[in-house]
Amino acid sequence: MAIKHELLEHCLELLAPLGALRHRRMFGGWGIYVDDLFIAIIAFDQLYLKADAQTREQFLAAGCAAFEYEREGQVATLGYFVAPEEAMESPALMAPWGRLALGAALRARAEKAKPKAPRKKPVARQ
Repeated sequence: MAIKHELLEHCLELLAPLGALRHRRMFGGWGIYVDDLFIAIIAFDQLYLKADAQTREQFLAAGCAAFEYEREGQVATLGYFVAPEEAMESPALMAPWGRLALGAALRARAEKAKPKAPRKKPVARQ
């Protein structure tokens, strides 16, 4: 368990320049939040950063693997990618990747906050 806590502490140090951090146990790993935005997962002894349609290609171009797990005999993926190996070396090297994750989280929040189109009520016929 000490190794997992060491990884958590290291990741928190790397991501600290992004803002107020908090972490929470989840799925046998950890979730990391910046100002209540969920930006990262620590699972399988790796840090995964949130990505979206705008940032996915940057993670792929850097050779980052997607977060995958087995679910009901099928491989499922989430919108998270392993942080680049060199980014794990310092907060300065992690900063651009952390900002990508933070941006993806902000866009996800904005998308959820958009008002839904009202459903049309059926017209009562007389």
